[in-house]
Amino acid sequence: MAKSALITGITGQDGSYLTELLLSKGYLVHGIVRRSSSFNTARIDHVYKDPHDPNRRVILHYGDLTDSTGLRRVLEAAAPEEVYNLGAQSHVKVSFENPEYTADADALGTLRLLDCIRDHVQHTGRKVRFYQAGSSEMFGAAKPPQNETTAFYPRSPYAVSKVAAHWYAVNYREAYGLFITNGILFNHESPRRGETFVTRKITRAVGRIKAGLQDKLFLGNLDARRDWGFAGDYVDAMWRMLQHSEPGDFVVATGKAYSVREFAEAAFAAAGLDWQKYVQIDPSYFRPTEVDFLLGDATKAETVLGWSPKTDFSQLVKMMVEADIGLAEGERLVWANNCQTYSMA
Repeated sequence: MAKSALITGITGQDGSYLTELLLSKGYLVHGIVRRSSSFNTARIDHVYKDPHDPNRRVILHYGDLTDSTGLRRVLEAAAPEEVYNLGAQSHVKVSFENPEYTADADALGTLRLLDCIRDHVQHTGRKVRFYQAGSSEMFGAAKPPQNETTAFYPRSPYAVSKVAAHWYAVNYREAYGLFITNGILFNHESPRRGETFVTRKITRAVGRIKAGLQDKLFLGNLDARRDWGFAGDYVDAMWRMLQHSEPGDFVVATGKAYSVREFAEAAFAAAGLDWQKYVQIDPSYFRPTEVDFLLGDATKAETVLGWSPKTDFSQLVKMMVEADIGLAEGERLVWANNCQTYSMA
């Protein structure tokens, strides 16, 4: 029988790439989605099949990390060998505005899921491997480069919540002998990144400016430096962690850092534009407590898991810009057609 995996946050950037990877390896993939009055499955629509299709390999369940009863039901229905906890309120700026919800979903949500798995394992005798999605934001103000031995210094409610989730995972691993692994992933981007995250905000603006649909891009701290990789590469590291013989904690990163200014410069240049003509600083985008420099040391992942990034910074930027130029061109054509329709009415 095919291996079964359960993914929280399956409709997100990482969830969609991980789903593709697991399907390519023959898995049956279960995913948790939150109920919404509008469809929110765009990132996985290309791999999803109607529930009446006997060959479907992606099964979606309504649930939420804030609802432990629902999580237990989904876990029992999916009966997975592997669980990937990717669900979270993951926007740092939003976490300052909604700190209580962020803590409930990210920290307590992880605790709820861990406790569901502990009970499931005890009652069924099944072996379940668990992946907890950590974040480089947990390091915050810690001096770079950061690795598995670097002390956490979180600088946002999001980061604090992720630190709590990390230690819940370690505690359940040590207290109950469960196979629980923490992946501490540094920033990873793609054309599927949410449009409110700074990298996608930049490349989206580049596409729209190129198409004549936008004339300015407002950004915050241009000097913040991040270790940016490709999300498609990073989900391979997640999978490798759960195939390893022993659970543990692993940093996943490229080992190279660039500033927001450098990302913007590269993105505009990829479209033949001068970024300085379009970018303006808006102080409202500055964080109450900034994280200045995140640079990962993934030596352990490279040595133990045999993982290394395949996509470099320039390739990542080019990939995102090209995708968003195509998206903006589609917008422009729709806009032009609408204008023509109105003028003829």
